[in-house]
Formats: sequence, structure tokens, C-alpha cells
Amino acid sequence: MSNVDRKGTLYLLPVWLGDHGGVEQIPPENIAVAERITLYFCEHEKTARHMLRRMVPGIDLSALELHRLDKDSTQRDAEELIALLKNGRDGAIVSEAGMPGIADPGARLVSAAHNAGITVVPLIGPSSLFLALAASGLSGQQFTFHGYLPVKPPERKTAIKRIESDAQRSGAAQIFIETPYRNDALFKDLNDHCAPETFLTIAIDLTQPGGSVITHSVAQWRKTKVELGKRPAVFILGKNER
Repeated sequence: MSNVDRKGTLYLLPVWLGDHGGVEQIPPENIAVAERITLYFCEHEKTARHMLRRMVPGIDLSALELHRLDKDSTQRDAEELIALLKNGRDGAIVSEAGMPGIADPGARLVSAAHNAGITVVPLIGPSSLFLALAASGLSGQQFTFHGYLPVKPPERKTAIKRIESDAQRSGAAQIFIETPYRNDALFKDLNDHCAPETFLTIAIDLTQPGGSVITHSVAQWRKTKVELGKRPAVFILGKNER
């Protein structure tokens, strides 16, 4: 098969969940991929270049070809980008934090890759959602990820009550996230609208200094003075038999 006929591979290249951490936290296979690939898909070029330099300090940034892939990218955009891999060239998706394709617009490009017969290779790396779930003590057998909850108070209250009901009925963990500057408002809404016996996990700044994962009943949270601040957080509602 000629190089013209060979299709490239799309790698999902995880990065750190925050500013702390060095190459000791990155598997050697990931570094090897970053050292040889020059085609990348990312939300923000500046962030991607920073992450790649952290991964490969001596990388030639001027040799990299970066293409925007964000929440506004259409399926047609993704198909045009994936065409770059059809001539045998390999490429990689770099997320803003953690694992590409999970709570990340990279999923659209991955879908286009499958449609085009492009091999997709996920590399090992952190996912805040799964780290939070694993450390929560809530159900790792059944869980649902809801992404962001509605911003408007009436719609958010309805969503919280529905998610809580699902957790109590099925026992499945209900995972969701929030824009960091709204963390404290969401925490207040969860305390105001959830039943005292419902369990709430707050995982914040995972893998970073000062990070934590804490699971309490809502009744316990109501007795605790908490200020989450503008830090990356994962929230989980669930049913705990303890």
C-alpha cells in the first residue's frame, strides 16, 4: 500500500488537569507520540502549545500545525479536519484539560474519524469525571454524566430534583460539572433543593495541590461552611448505603 493510500491515525492525547505536574505524570508512550506528531486539533492554540511544551520541553513549536476544534465546530468542520489524516498523516486531539472526547468537543472529530475509517487510539491519562467517581464511594456500577446543568434558577431546580430522584430510585451516581465561577451558586442550590439523606460528592482540583474529594449527606453539607471558589470541580449526587 502506498503512502498516498494509507490513512493516518487519530490519537487522543491527554494532558494535566491543572498547572501542577511534570513529565513524571505522563506515560512514555504519550510523550513519544507528542515528539513525532506535528498535526494537532485543539480548542485554543495557546493552551495546546503550552501543554505540548510541558510534555516535550524541546519541542519545535514553529513546526506544529494546529487546527481549531471547539464547541462551535460543526460536523462539516470535523469532516474537513479529518481529511488531513487521509494521506497517511497522523494527528492528535489535545483537550484543554484531561482526556479528549470526554466533556470535550473532540468527540465530534472522533465521530468523523470513525465515519472515514480512520483508526482512533486513546492514550492513557486523567479524566476528572472518572477520578471523582472512583473516589466518591458512590456507585461505580451505574452512573450518568449530565454535563452542565441549566443556568436559569427554575430550570436548574427542576434538573436537580430530577437527577436526585434518579439517584434515589436507581442507586446510580449522577455526575455533573459547572463553570468554576458558578461553583458556589450550584452548591447552594444543591443544599437548598436536595433531600437531607441524599449524598453529594464534591471533587475539586483533582491531581493538584490542595485538591480533594469529599462525600457527605446533604444534611452534613448544610452544617459545613464551604467556599469552593473558582476551581475546577465535579459534583456527584447518589445513594449511599453506609
